[in-house]
Amino acid sequence: MTLTTDLKALLAKTTLQVSEQQVQLLIQYVELLHKWNKAYNLTSVRDPQQMLVKHIMDSLMVGEVLQGENFIDVGTGPGLPGIPLAILYPERNFVLLDSLGKRITFLRQVVFQLKLTNVQPIKARIEEYIVETPFDGVLSRAFSSLNDMVSWCSHLITIEHGQFFALKGQYPKDELAQLPDNIKLVSTHKITVPELVGERHVIVLKKCIEK
Repeated sequence: MTLTTDLKALLAKTTLQVSEQQVQLLIQYVELLHKWNKAYNLTSVRDPQQMLVKHIMDSLMVGEVLQGENFIDVGTGPGLPGIPLAILYPERNFVLLDSLGKRITFLRQVVFQLKLTNVQPIKARIEEYIVETPFDGVLSRAFSSLNDMVSWCSHLITIEHGQFFALKGQYPKDELAQLPDNIKLVSTHKITVPELVGERHVIVLKKCIEK
């Protein structure tokens, strides 16, 4: 079976609307990731078939939860979930932030080869990244805790504008209990990723005025 056939079979198990062109872009991304991974060690997932489930579908399923037009994917690594989401939503803009040069080099090549006009890879540490306009959403699956995410990324959104979208495995009950007073839980979403073993959740948070 080809990667295209496999991806289409996975997508058929969801309600996602993905065009033929988008399928091809997602496959090209997986092929680039597989090729560059040998030299750059971008992901521990070596098998392209597994990448379809653990990287592509895992990223795409977050899309139904997102609200807004302008997003930043913090600690994006090889572009996850940012690149698959940018392919799925060409009308939305994604800044992909990572501090490691080789990852940004790879992402610039992806943007160039896939002709993605709505993606901007940026090499920077999160605490040094200056924002002119607050984002609609901060995305990340890189942080070990919700507390780390909201403290490190606080300057990326305002009280009036923007939300945190944290991609987690199991429901982070303990982490939610430890959030600071100026962070409010907006919603939680259990995400079903076809053929993925284990739970996935998206936790949506926002800033509020401290009581």
